[in-house]
Amino acid sequence: MANYNKVMLMGNLTRDPQLSYTPNQLAVVDFGLAINRKRKDQDGTMHEETCFVDCTAFGGQAENINKYLSKGRGVFVEGRLTFNSWTGQDGTKHSKLKVTVENSQFLPRGGQGQGREDDQGGGGEQGGGDYGESSRPRSQSRSTSGSGQGPGSPRQGAKGPDGGGDDDIPF
Repeated sequence: MANYNKVMLMGNLTRDPQLSYTPNQLAVVDFGLAINRKRKDQDGTMHEETCFVDCTAFGGQAENINKYLSKGRGVFVEGRLTFNSWTGQDGTKHSKLKVTVENSQFLPRGGQGQGREDDQGGGGEQGGGDYGESSRPRSQSRSTSGSGQGPGSPRQGAKGPDGGGDDDIPF
């Protein structure tokens, strides 16, 4: 039987990223995501559900997340589920699922694509999807030649060699 462990989430940071380093000087950043979902009941009443997920990223990606993201900012992450278990000081067993981030894309401020109409950036700078360095390692960067868009900007209207845009993520 084949195995597959892939997670894709888009949400807002619940707290500022916490950067630390391993003894081998590998950067590690921990942050939380809130993912909102709106749904209607059978009687038409709207309900909003929020799922909170803890995430961890490593290396240069961890440093970029720490540098460019803060509480409330939007991010799209791709990664895998990781299961952690430990025994507390009182002898109680604990376990937790979290996401180990493999790729991330920073989202512009202003609530676009973040699932919340009431989030207008909360002060500070407005707009801007250009955050400098991409969080994707250079060897994995996609070419956006001729698009005029910087890292973290959506790729819209891109067509593949067959004229279709099936490979493009709309955000």
